[in-house]
Amino acid sequence: MNDGNDAFPIRKPRAFPVDDPDGERPSAKPDKPARPARQTRQQGPGEPPRATRKPTALPVTDSLTMEQEDPFLAPDDLEQLTPPPAKPRRRRLTIGKVFSTAFGMLVALALGLWTDRLIRDLFDRLPWLGWVALGAAGVAVLALLALVVREYLGLRRLARVAELNASIAAGAATATAREARSLAARVAALTAASPLTARGRKSLEALDGEIIDGPHYLAFAERELMTPLDRQASQLIVNAARRVSVVTAVSPRAIVDLLYVGFESVRLIRAMAELYGGRPGTLGMIRLFRDVIAHLAVTGTIAAGDSLIQQVVGHGIAARLSARLGEGVINGLMTARIGISAMDLCRPMPFVALKRPGISGFMTDLTGFASRQADREKSTGGL
Repeated sequence: MNDGNDAFPIRKPRAFPVDDPDGERPSAKPDKPARPARQTRQQGPGEPPRATRKPTALPVTDSLTMEQEDPFLAPDDLEQLTPPPAKPRRRRLTIGKVFSTAFGMLVALALGLWTDRLIRDLFDRLPWLGWVALGAAGVAVLALLALVVREYLGLRRLARVAELNASIAAGAATATAREARSLAARVAALTAASPLTARGRKSLEALDGEIIDGPHYLAFAERELMTPLDRQASQLIVNAARRVSVVTAVSPRAIVDLLYVGFESVRLIRAMAELYGGRPGTLGMIRLFRDVIAHLAVTGTIAAGDSLIQQVVGHGIAARLSARLGEGVINGLMTARIGISAMDLCRPMPFVALKRPGISGFMTDLTGFASRQADREKSTGGL
């Protein structure tokens, strides 16, 4: 009696093409003779030729995993939340501006007449009171002049940033070497007060004697000067979005949410402008904030993104987050979109060599932060 190995020998693996009709399939038992071919019916003289069937491979379908089916993790849906690149609005003479200018002149004349009458009355009553009032008026005029100069310089810095951004965007692909070096030098001078750009400025100085074309020089300047600033700007956006998500999650009233989101947005826009060298004054800050909100409103990012955020957040992390934390994540994403638009307006160089930040990275950070808050809430028994 033979053992199992003799009766059923081990079959060696063989490879054969699937689509080759002449390929021989390996036999399960190579030691036995192959069976004779089955007799097929001969084709008659009047019958049409019979089609021969070739072995075909089954189509391979991409099976979606649970993570890929989840819209919370879909990159296309997340990219729809990212606002389009923002640009400064065109300044035009409107009826509102004419009215505000004329009304301001009338108010200034009225204040001047009132101050003159007050000082004259004080001189008539007591001379030394008149002199005190006259000195206070002189100090107020000097302070007003200093304030006007500061606001003018702040507006000029914002205008310089916008002009520099537009010039680099126009010459990113066609700038000559001299033009590229001039533009990069202006960017380096604008950001010279920031210690984050010290290494980049040294790298640009090392290329003074090198021969390099304009577009490549601008791309190198963007990577060296803007990379540390962009990293810091992203951190500012993340911190502001986290604070908004936490405060709006625990606040009892909707008016508190609106006020805090507005406060955090103004604070974020100011920090973004100071980071990139803009340093706006009060009027410049009002103009910058108005441009950011107007851009989001015109592009439909504020209204069109809310339903998508609700769907993404609700479907992706509803099992781990409470309703309050989910609302906090939505408000945090709104703050992140404001920060991205402010980044476009405050950055002196457009995004050409570097990738523009999207909402997906901030979404991941916010949802992870909210999940940790939810776990902490469950462990402590609620807020």
